[in-house]
Amino acid sequence: MKAILALADGRVFIGKAFGARGEVTGEVVFNTSMTGYQEILTDPSYCGEIVTMTYPLIGNCGINPEDVESGRPHLSGFIVKEACPYPSNWRSTMTLDDYLKQNNIVGIQGIDTRSLVRHIRDNGAQTGIISSIDLDPASLVQKARKAPSIVGHDLVQEVTCKEAYHWTEGPWKLGEGYQQAGEMRYKVIAYDFGIKRNILRNLVSIGCDVTVVPASTPASEVLAMKPDGVFLSNGPGDPEPVVYAQENIRQLLGKVPIFGICLGHQLLALALGGRTYKLKFGHRGGNQPVQRKSEGQVEITSQNHGFAVDGDAIKDAAVLTHINLNDNTIEGLEHCQVPAFSVQYHPEASPGPHDARYLFDRFAALMDKHRKSLV
Repeated sequence: MKAILALADGRVFIGKAFGARGEVTGEVVFNTSMTGYQEILTDPSYCGEIVTMTYPLIGNCGINPEDVESGRPHLSGFIVKEACPYPSNWRSTMTLDDYLKQNNIVGIQGIDTRSLVRHIRDNGAQTGIISSIDLDPASLVQKARKAPSIVGHDLVQEVTCKEAYHWTEGPWKLGEGYQQAGEMRYKVIAYDFGIKRNILRNLVSIGCDVTVVPASTPASEVLAMKPDGVFLSNGPGDPEPVVYAQENIRQLLGKVPIFGICLGHQLLALALGGRTYKLKFGHRGGNQPVQRKSEGQVEITSQNHGFAVDGDAIKDAAVLTHINLNDNTIEGLEHCQVPAFSVQYHPEASPGPHDARYLFDRFAALMDKHRKSLV
C-alpha cells in the first residue's frame, strides 16, 4: 500500500505503508543508531515526533518483550529505508511490522532516508505528516503546515505516570533476565517526566529504593517522604512550558541531592535562572562524543533531545562539566554550592554505549556525603 511523507516546507517523499494504516503528524527527526530501534520506539522522550532511522535496514532483530523502555511506543510515526520482514534473533517474538500494527503506530518505508536526513540537516527538523489514507501531496503539505509545533507545548503531561509507584527491577543479566533489587541503601524519589526503565534499573543497581512520582508532584510531598536523593528524568519536547517542575526543583535545591538527565538537566538549568533554545536538528543516536571538562576524557554517549541549555545566565550558579565535541553545546552542569548535577545525554544507554555509567555512582556518593552532613 502506498504511503506519503510530506514536510511543512513542501518536500514530499513517496513510499510504502508499514505498521498501522492511518495518518499522523509530528516533528520529523532522525536517529543515527544502527540498532536499538525497540528502545527508541518505547522511549517516552520521542512523544510528538516522527522518527527516521538513518541505518538502512531496521527490524532484523525483531521485537521481544524485554527490550522496552516504557509500557508502549510513544512516538507519532516511524520512517525506515527497509523494514525487515524476516527477523533473525533468538529473543525475537514478533516482527517490527506486527509490533507497530499492534500499537497503532503509522510507518512508512521505501523512501530515500539518506535524502530525507540530509534535508533535515540542511533545513532543520520540522513538522511533517505520514499518510496512507490521503494520497494527495498538496493536501498533506497543507496539513503539515497547520499542525501544531512542539515548541511551547507541555508534552510531559502526555507521558508522565498518573500515580506514584515503587520500582524494584534491576539490570538484565544473560540467562537470568532482569535482576531483583538487592540491598537498599538509599531512598530515591524519581520525577517521571517521561522516564526510561533502564534509568530505574541503574538506580536499583547502586542500591536505591526507588519511588516514581508524577511530574507535577509538589516538592513538599517529596520532602515529606524523607528521600536521600531526588532524580529528574528524561522526557519529551520543550522544557520551558514545564513551569511546575522548575518551581519544584527550586524548592528542592539545597535540601536533598539532585541528579538530572536530559529533560531533567534542562529543567534544572531553568530552575537556576538559565535559558534553553531549540537545536536545528537535535542530537539523537548512540555515537555522540562528549568531553569531561575536569579530566579531558571523552565519552561516547547515547542522546535524544531537540533543545539545549544556554549556560550564560547560570554561570554564577553552576559550572560546566561536560561539552559536546560536535557542536560545543552544554552536556553537563554542577551546582556551585549545593549537591545537584545533571547531564544532557543518557548514561543509562539502552540503546547505546556504557561510558557514562559512573554518573550513577557519583549520585550515590553525593547521597552518602549528604547523609554524613546531617549527622
